[in-house]
Amino acid sequence: MDMMLFAPEIALVVTGLAVMLIGLFIPTDSKKILGYLASLGVIVALFLTVSSMGTEATAFNDTVSIDALSQFFKIVFLVVALLFTISGIKYTEGNSHTEEFFALGLFATIGMMFVASANDLMILFVAFELASLATYALAGFEKKNAKSLEAAMKYFIIGSLSAALMLLGISYVYGATGTTSIPGIAANASILASSPMGIVAVVLLIAGFGFKIALVPFHMWAPDTYQGSPSVVSALLAAGSKKMGIVAALKVFVVALIALKADWQIAFAILAVITMTYGNVVALNQTSVKRMLAYSSLAQAGYITMAFVVLTPMALGGGIFYALSHGFMKAGAFIATAAVTYMVLSENKDSTDPDHIDNFRGLGKRMPITAFSMTVFVFALAGIPLTAGYMSKFILFSSTIQSGFVWLAVIAILNSAISLGYYAKIVKYMYFLPTDSEKISEPFPYTVAMIIAVIGVLVIGFWSEPFVYWAMEAAKVLIPGGI
Repeated sequence: MDMMLFAPEIALVVTGLAVMLIGLFIPTDSKKILGYLASLGVIVALFLTVSSMGTEATAFNDTVSIDALSQFFKIVFLVVALLFTISGIKYTEGNSHTEEFFALGLFATIGMMFVASANDLMILFVAFELASLATYALAGFEKKNAKSLEAAMKYFIIGSLSAALMLLGISYVYGATGTTSIPGIAANASILASSPMGIVAVVLLIAGFGFKIALVPFHMWAPDTYQGSPSVVSALLAAGSKKMGIVAALKVFVVALIALKADWQIAFAILAVITMTYGNVVALNQTSVKRMLAYSSLAQAGYITMAFVVLTPMALGGGIFYALSHGFMKAGAFIATAAVTYMVLSENKDSTDPDHIDNFRGLGKRMPITAFSMTVFVFALAGIPLTAGYMSKFILFSSTIQSGFVWLAVIAILNSAISLGYYAKIVKYMYFLPTDSEKISEPFPYTVAMIIAVIGVLVIGFWSEPFVYWAMEAAKVLIPGGI
């Protein structure tokens, strides 16, 4: 076995351990270097992943696979991790637990990357839990903040429940097929399809993955967790952890359980409609920007779930492409919120709701780069042309119409129109409502992270062909499952 196949993961492991060890021996005021080291490690892993695009191989008795699908999602996770580590440089400034923050972020990313490569349900589950345990701790990183502790507790309890449901579903699959290998299950899925255990397994797995992806009605943890967690952590959760659930669900349902398509396809159609509608409607009335983005994230998950309903190569490619676009858009939006939170707390450290939309009033004057970046992100999330969000929705919605699911596409388009209401409200506060406050200096790490995300959103929107091609190549990995 060529260990160079796992060079990106090894790079992150080495970086994570180095961050932990170095952090033990340097004073708090010098720990900013750990953020730069973590960012460098992610950049190296990203370079190694991009340079290995096109590689196809398996390892560890075919339990782990390197292919176009896994490589694509690894790039998504590493891009989000890079935005997380860069913005974390400012967030952890003066914090004595800086090494723990970055090490947990890196180990969470490693778990996500192994989920993308998993070719066996047990490897997938263990990798899922590696990522989840790290993000549970990150959600409660602000130990003196009651909202952060509440976010971590709710995330941990619901995450544990979803893990239990997922593992129980896996046990039924194993009981019927005698294997946890994803290709092996696909080859023996007819046994599962003819057994009552098949229906039970599908229900349990949909519930388990529904919690991870935050599909309604399995979403109850997401708004509180995204709002209570540090904004930089919320970026990792919404833009990274959720995509981990999506790639895992693609492997389990589209590849392993394709023979039971009739049982889970209609369920995903109902969940997609309910999730996108509920997310957008509830987001309209939010005054907390982080909570608004959380409900927006539910809606985006509903759009991506349409790929599970349509199940054509173009739709699957569109859903995968959407995952990359959403990584830039959503991570960028939460980091912009982190910059505003920094501004508010620097002026009033006792503020209990720094992400309130009133704090965005006149932001175009006070923090022009942050305001411009936030405008790009929310317009992209709404699907405004020449952005990554527009191209993602165009491909996914058009493939839905071409496949005969016109009703589903119409509901999705109407929901996109609804979302303009709350996205436009943010822009209105930033540019059209006055403020007496003066312009302030924008933190450099936050600015760098936002600029990277803006470039990603605009490049994918203007020059989408290579990214769409990579997404379609990733979708081809799923097609041999029986589509």
